[in-house]
Amino acid sequence: MSSPPAKPSVVSPYPGSGHSPALDSLSVSSLLSEELDEEGVEEGGRNEQELGDLEVNPYDGLPFSSRYYTLLEERRQLPIKRLRENLLERLENHNMVLLSAPSGAGKSTQVPQWCVEYALSELSQGRVCCSQPYSVAAVSLALRVADEMDLSLGLEVGYRVSHDNSCTPDTILRFVCDTLLLEEMMSDPLLHQYDIVVVDEIQERTVATDVLLGLLCDVCRQRPGNFRVVLLTHPTLAPRLTSFLGPSVPHLSMDSLFTDPSTRSQEEDGVEEEDRNAVKMPRVEMLYRELSPGKDPVAAACHMVLDLHRRGEEGDVMVFLASTKEIEECVALLETECVALSPQLGPLRILPLHSALGGLVQRVYESNPEASTLRDNDSSDGLEASVLGAGGLWVMRKVILTDTLAEASFSLPAIRYVIDTGLQLKSVYNPQIRANSQVLVPISKEQADMRTQRVNSQLPGLCLRLYPQSLYDDGMVAAHCPGVVEKNLSHLVLLLKRLDIADMGQCKFLDRPAPEALMQALEDLDYLAALDDDGNLSEVGIIMSELPLEPSLAKALIAACEYDCVDELLTIAAMLTAPPCLTAEPSREEAAVSAWRSLMHTEGDHISLINIYSAFTEHNQDEAWCTANFLNHAALRLAVVIRAELLEVMQRIELPVSPPAFGCQDNCTNIKRALTSGFFLKPCPVPPSWVLYHEFTISCDNCIRIASEVHPQMLVELAPQYYLGNLPPSDGKELLIKLRQSLEPHMYKEDVVPNSQSWTYRDGDPDGTGETHNQSSTELCVVQ
Repeated sequence: MSSPPAKPSVVSPYPGSGHSPALDSLSVSSLLSEELDEEGVEEGGRNEQELGDLEVNPYDGLPFSSRYYTLLEERRQLPIKRLRENLLERLENHNMVLLSAPSGAGKSTQVPQWCVEYALSELSQGRVCCSQPYSVAAVSLALRVADEMDLSLGLEVGYRVSHDNSCTPDTILRFVCDTLLLEEMMSDPLLHQYDIVVVDEIQERTVATDVLLGLLCDVCRQRPGNFRVVLLTHPTLAPRLTSFLGPSVPHLSMDSLFTDPSTRSQEEDGVEEEDRNAVKMPRVEMLYRELSPGKDPVAAACHMVLDLHRRGEEGDVMVFLASTKEIEECVALLETECVALSPQLGPLRILPLHSALGGLVQRVYESNPEASTLRDNDSSDGLEASVLGAGGLWVMRKVILTDTLAEASFSLPAIRYVIDTGLQLKSVYNPQIRANSQVLVPISKEQADMRTQRVNSQLPGLCLRLYPQSLYDDGMVAAHCPGVVEKNLSHLVLLLKRLDIADMGQCKFLDRPAPEALMQALEDLDYLAALDDDGNLSEVGIIMSELPLEPSLAKALIAACEYDCVDELLTIAAMLTAPPCLTAEPSREEAAVSAWRSLMHTEGDHISLINIYSAFTEHNQDEAWCTANFLNHAALRLAVVIRAELLEVMQRIELPVSPPAFGCQDNCTNIKRALTSGFFLKPCPVPPSWVLYHEFTISCDNCIRIASEVHPQMLVELAPQYYLGNLPPSDGKELLIKLRQSLEPHMYKEDVVPNSQSWTYRDGDPDGTGETHNQSSTELCVVQ
């Protein structure tokens, strides 16, 4: 999946249609016969008269480039190519088709292109949408498919992910993340803008993909004539999906080419046997190695990489680690160890691959420009292959360090070695305490098998599993747990309510969410005033569903309209939605804390985020300034984009946007009031005051992230129904009740709760005792 070649952006010469008239001549018969592909790659005596219009790209009217024919030949060698005719035939007579194929077979790049050809020929608009569980995968696939179709990204082919959109109204093939496709259904429940929807990587079992699976079944029933859905998955999940979807949905697989008479083409036995051999996976040797107690998996994986490199044999290496943090640690360790390697072995290209990299993930597809130069220099020096190792001159090796992202996405050529630590860091939501738990657990058997299948080399492959075979046989679950069982469902319930699905039982799930998780989500939305007395969305709930934020943060932003601090809350919401902006290596942590001190605010971390954002914009978003102050430049740039998007949404739905007033004490108090209106479910008592936090994570170092001190009176004033009624018995509840009694004893005895009460206290004297508290918020919590 390399980036497409530079090609001039040309506006379609067929305005209003989105595609050229040449496409109108396409028919299913021509698609099935593959006339376009066959003639496009015909070798030898081509001439203009023979090729005619086939020399011209039917999508943009420009001549095909030489790279198009090179990639077309590669596409013809993909195993998935053999299912093309069968898929197009099934689309003729079925609204939904299930296709399963192993990773690396080419389904993610080829099936969307076939769907475009079919939609433009047989359906009304010719628009196709392909959903992906990971945003970085959607962007990468759009780049690759645009390259294969010989088109410029952003015209006929585009992508739409969170905070980034390259599509235009005339885009006929869109790659989107599954969460955005689900959000699109709020305004277009039947997806009338699309003719075909392709749901890819269903085996990842994200919350959005599982929900889409059920909703799309309903869309197919309501649009039987002009809508198609193609489901793509790894073969491991195919049996469950077949049972879930029923016999009316045909299932195509690589095995069905040879076992199902209805899908077999009438070919000679010799050709059929050749096809059967072509779909076989590369030969992979499996080695298990149990780590000694206390042995760090990161260090063990690093040593394995170096040992493989010293052997001098060809082939790239892919290492599966548990988390982004471990990937960064392994990168640093390998870079340190590579200094001591013999220069005769050739250098290692160490490339991290995880979701937080954004567009930088494309580096894994880039060829090494130094490789040919080094080989030429070595040849001129007369070095013998025996001197440089068994593999010959200058083994230029990529080392891809990744996590669960690359189990199915990002198929890379020349991967010969896979090192699997067998671990993953999962975030599991506990609805009882409203906290995420970071747990290090073994992967499933399905994941282990998928990691092994990442070997993609003509040479014999090797998979090194850094765990005993007994763990694989007896200690691993068959399949990993779906997201609807492990995640916070508040945002999902909000979206489903917006789709008029009042009862969660109406939505068809492959795995039902836990009842306690659904009840907690409904309870939280009720506390946030998102539901009315009948359980439907209230006016506040409808506005919350329009904002691309978690429900608590959306409610805080809405409350900011009342407290005249919208400008400040927009900044806080953008900074909380973007990745953490504070970044520092452990060895430089002291210098980083010193640099951050000037940006911190005594009123808490939320206000400090405004300081950081303001300083970033005042320095013209300078990357050098971020580096000097140990700040994540990419995260801050993303925060700028998110803030602009939120402001646009608020203006579109005509919410009042107050002018900036940051700096005065009243403004800081109002900011805390707005935050309390959304995050009152996340308090932490720190006598004599309380701390309001954004995120609570249970891990090896339990911590609350982004916290600000608030006076307890603010809690009982803004959320009395929770703190004085439904809050479970605790020391904190007793403190709040005593506070309420001391402030308004007569009203408390009569169980009357006033709508609002004015209150003031001296700056630095929140409990009214006359004592000042000048502690920085960094002394009250751990800032990650």
